[in-house]
Amino acid sequence: MTLSSRFRPAAQVAGLLFMGLLLAGVLAVFPAAPSRADIFEAEEFTLANGLQIVVLPNHLTPVVVQAVVYKAGAADGLPGKNGIAHFLEHLMFKGTGTLTPGQFSKEIDKRGGSDNAYTTQDVTIYHQEIAKEHLDLAMRMEADRMVNLQLTDAIVMPERDVILQERLERIDNEPGARLSEAMNAAQFLNHPYRLPIIGWRHEMEQYTTEDAIAFYRRCYAPGNAVLVVGGDVSLAEVKSLAEKYFGPLPRHDLAPRQRLQEPQPNASRRLSLSDARVRQPYLLRRYLAPSYRTSEADAATDVEPYALSVLAEILGGGSAGRLYRQMVVTQQSAISVGASYNGGAYDLDSFTFFGTPRQGGDLAALELALDDQIRKLLKDGVTDREVADAKRRLEISAIKARDSVSGPTFIVAEALGKGRKLVDVQAWPERIKAVTQADVMKAARQVLRPENSVTGTLLPQAAQEASQ
Repeated sequence: MTLSSRFRPAAQVAGLLFMGLLLAGVLAVFPAAPSRADIFEAEEFTLANGLQIVVLPNHLTPVVVQAVVYKAGAADGLPGKNGIAHFLEHLMFKGTGTLTPGQFSKEIDKRGGSDNAYTTQDVTIYHQEIAKEHLDLAMRMEADRMVNLQLTDAIVMPERDVILQERLERIDNEPGARLSEAMNAAQFLNHPYRLPIIGWRHEMEQYTTEDAIAFYRRCYAPGNAVLVVGGDVSLAEVKSLAEKYFGPLPRHDLAPRQRLQEPQPNASRRLSLSDARVRQPYLLRRYLAPSYRTSEADAATDVEPYALSVLAEILGGGSAGRLYRQMVVTQQSAISVGASYNGGAYDLDSFTFFGTPRQGGDLAALELALDDQIRKLLKDGVTDREVADAKRRLEISAIKARDSVSGPTFIVAEALGKGRKLVDVQAWPERIKAVTQADVMKAARQVLRPENSVTGTLLPQAAQEASQ
């Protein structure tokens, strides 16, 4: 889940959530482009102050996308302040010694561009899309607020009210969001991923100006950030501007990330949420799984995340996926069903199943049908043909995704912000290509264990009352 920077009415929020899901899907499939040494034609360099910079030339249109990612997200907050990363994201638009509150966005907007930001558990990303000739302005303003943000109680306290309202509309009044929040708390027993990105209301009400400034000073510095510029630019152009605006910023070495780690799970977990606003029951199940970074950092890992990507495509690849064909077409136990795996987290990730029964259908029957599909998978396996077809579908999706200017920019920004190396991102196609049927089944049997799971059901209020 991501949270965007500035609060918007419900209809606009729904659009942002859709774009967030779309981006997550692109992140999951994009790297499976045709095998070659450099799928992005990316170039990178690092300034003396530690700022890593990646350039992704794409000359289809005279537009550039700039993204600055800080290696600091909700999971990097201090106890009692876990939502402070998202709060600071809002406050980064409030001005510096040379920019008045809101001026950053106004300058971008009046030149026909767009800008925004979002926070995840692992990173905070600020981004602009604008005509090439205005990259100078965008980079100058971004460098300015990296070190010169100015905050006072008069600026901070009204914005605290904004994020409280945001939580009310996006979490408290949304049954699906509340279920997801509860499932995070049940799935992660010790790791800070169990805490909401936006924060708990009772803690948000106590945020102070000093809290925001402390997080800013602890996490925002050139050496803890990555600048990614995609679009109609060259390495020389970006390097000249970056050295001009970011180069003079002082080096500030920060302590490495230190997070509580998750213990070995011993029991499956289950929870249910009912609400009068729910019109259709829904099932969600997550299994703890490694991420790409944790796998790359631990050569002895038993689970291959690239195999999990292929497994998710075999099971949940739209109308071609095994779950859709079996549960929607053949059994007609669901109107929608699927599986997904992103693998982009800094620490542990999730392999997820989801489904909705037909109108008037039985959620319990749908869950039994899903359980049966998982048992068949673990008993009978997948075929070489299924593996080959899944890898081909990933490749096709990736080719489509990489045609945009913004897609590759966000993919690289998120990956590098979450501790991966550009060379690992570039090697994704070869590693996916190397996945075998045996790899897929080994990963499935290691991850799809009951003790790794948390299952959540979302029910209409009447259905819950009838079951009691």
